[in-house]
Amino acid sequence: MLVVWWFDRSLRDLVEIISSLEGRDVGFRSLNESIDTTSPSGKLVFHLFSALSEFERSLVIARARAGLKAARARGRVGERPHSLSKMNVKKAAAMLKDPEVTKREVAEHFKVSRVTLNQFLKRHG
Repeated sequence: MLVVWWFDRSLRDLVEIISSLEGRDVGFRSLNESIDTTSPSGKLVFHLFSALSEFERSLVIARARAGLKAARARGRVGERPHSLSKMNVKKAAAMLKDPEVTKREVAEHFKVSRVTLNQFLKRHG
């Protein structure tokens, strides 16, 4: 039997851990939450937690889908705004044609990192 004082994980974590323990014939007991999977009432509490966890997960998924659908209806596509516009990428490419100008200077000018600058230059050729 695994005995813990207090269980500070999510319901989903609790269900996964207890299921794993049951598969190895190991009981679980949490002193603070009064869960004991070796007794019939403890197993009932565990199964209630399991059902609540699944219900909670379903609600989160449904809410996320509804939120995305509403955002799409308002014209949003779900990605965050780009840090460089296509026009600024063209300007950056033009600036980099000058051998005196470094990528670091161009990145600082547009207030982005060199990695971001490289990604946009590669993407927009």
